[in-house]
Amino acid sequence: MAAQGELVFAPLGGVGEIGMNLSLYGLGEPNRRTWLIVDVGVSFANEDHLPGIELVFPDIKFLVAERRNIAGIILTHAHEDHYGAMLDLWPKLRVPVYATPFTSALLTAKRLGEYGAPEIPITEVALGSRFDIGPFDIELCSVAHSIPESNALIIRTPHGTVLHTGDWKLDATPVIGPPTDEAKLRALGEAGCLALIGDSTNAVREGRSPSESDVARTIAELIAQAPGRVAVTTFASNVARIRAVADAAKAAGREVVVVGRAMERVNQVARETGYLDGVQEFRGMDVYGHLPNDKVVALCTGSQGEPRAALARIAKDEHPEVTLTSGDTVIFSSRPIPGNEKSISTVINGLIDQGVRVITDRTHLVHVSGHPRQEELAEMIGWVKPQLLIPVHGEALHLNEHANLARRLGIKVGMCRNGDLVKLAPGDPGIIDEIPAGRLYKDGNLLVDAQARTIADRKRLSISGIVSVALALTDKGQLAADPEIEMVGVPETTASGESMLEIALDAIADTVDNLPKARRRDPDSIGEAVRRSVRAAIAQQWGKKPLVQVHLLLV
Repeated sequence: MAAQGELVFAPLGGVGEIGMNLSLYGLGEPNRRTWLIVDVGVSFANEDHLPGIELVFPDIKFLVAERRNIAGIILTHAHEDHYGAMLDLWPKLRVPVYATPFTSALLTAKRLGEYGAPEIPITEVALGSRFDIGPFDIELCSVAHSIPESNALIIRTPHGTVLHTGDWKLDATPVIGPPTDEAKLRALGEAGCLALIGDSTNAVREGRSPSESDVARTIAELIAQAPGRVAVTTFASNVARIRAVADAAKAAGREVVVVGRAMERVNQVARETGYLDGVQEFRGMDVYGHLPNDKVVALCTGSQGEPRAALARIAKDEHPEVTLTSGDTVIFSSRPIPGNEKSISTVINGLIDQGVRVITDRTHLVHVSGHPRQEELAEMIGWVKPQLLIPVHGEALHLNEHANLARRLGIKVGMCRNGDLVKLAPGDPGIIDEIPAGRLYKDGNLLVDAQARTIADRKRLSISGIVSVALALTDKGQLAADPEIEMVGVPETTASGESMLEIALDAIADTVDNLPKARRRDPDSIGEAVRRSVRAAIAQQWGKKPLVQVHLLLV
């Protein structure tokens, strides 16, 4: 009996961008599909472009409408760009969630650390296991990455089998966890793979990624040779790197002091789930100042220059318990996420001004990516032999390079963007529809639509300030008192030294005096005329148009 309906794929985030990963697979007839959600990730906002916004989420209005048809959510791993939106978005869906033990434990720890966060029931699934989520037959395939328990998903359906790679690389000697499961992927290729939905993050880079073990050796050498205190900063979720630092410290006779809440949380979860078995207990910040300089390694948050993280405060000499001085060493065991370069540079310069030696991956092998380069991508394709490859998890350049590589290997390629509905089977694959896709901003405790005026107004305020005008008017439209004006973010004087306040007052007086009598009896008309005249008068002198608000009081 032939399979009914269609198998479709639709990304709501993570395609055409790095971060905010959320993918959908659908089974059934167009008006009766059952959906599987893979990952619910977040991306981090650039303060210069989105003032007041720290987090960006995929807009899930489509999923809210389809809530009754969602079989569940499966999380491939516990990086923020794959699971970081769960606490904010899951309450809108309230569907089953599946995750391996480390991901489940880290999500729970994150929830307990955020006031008012929802309790999310999680079904824990074992590494390498096979289970059903609605009509989808899921098998986990362990892959090497920069966090424990990263999984590719083998998704079996009546229309064929899809490999959703998640984040991965080929590393024969990872510090923790198994290497990528070559045998399982080869078996998939022999059985037949309809489509490979694949990570493109490092598709622009030739060759192969070095091993995590290579980084561990470099870190051990640097810590052994350091004369003073050593601080190492890395992504808090990189448990293999944490273990490497701990082993290096032990070999050099040093204690490890954990500095930063995110690092403390991951350390706790890693110990609970066995990934730091045999590693010495870490010390709290309270002992840092009591240890000899050559007997301490500080493991710090802040590798991306986050202003409130530990290392940024240390670089400003504002941390209450941890300080660094001339002769000390800081190792950046990380690589800048695009957009963070300026913040990281500020931290590095602050450390150098204090006489600290700063080591980065520009000069030493202190970081490797968790994503595959071109030779690894080619090897994966050779194992899996997909009929179709769809590049995801990358900006346009990354997707294009991944696609070109696949075409050179004789693989058919399908390109898509967020919101595209792609039919995978039956028949010829291709984009068949579009579903609502967009962005939500985390604004304080609220979620706001990216199209809302809030952020646009805030951007204008950050550039050109605001002028508030209060007018008291008689019933005949005459000024009952002098206008009151407050300016924020507007220069006090013009280039010639004239008061900007006086220019605004003159503009108000001229506007009210010259309005026709009929318009004077319309408060809305007066308010709009004053708003326009004040903005124009200031713009003529300043070259920028402030946001002008007019408040009317009839007396």
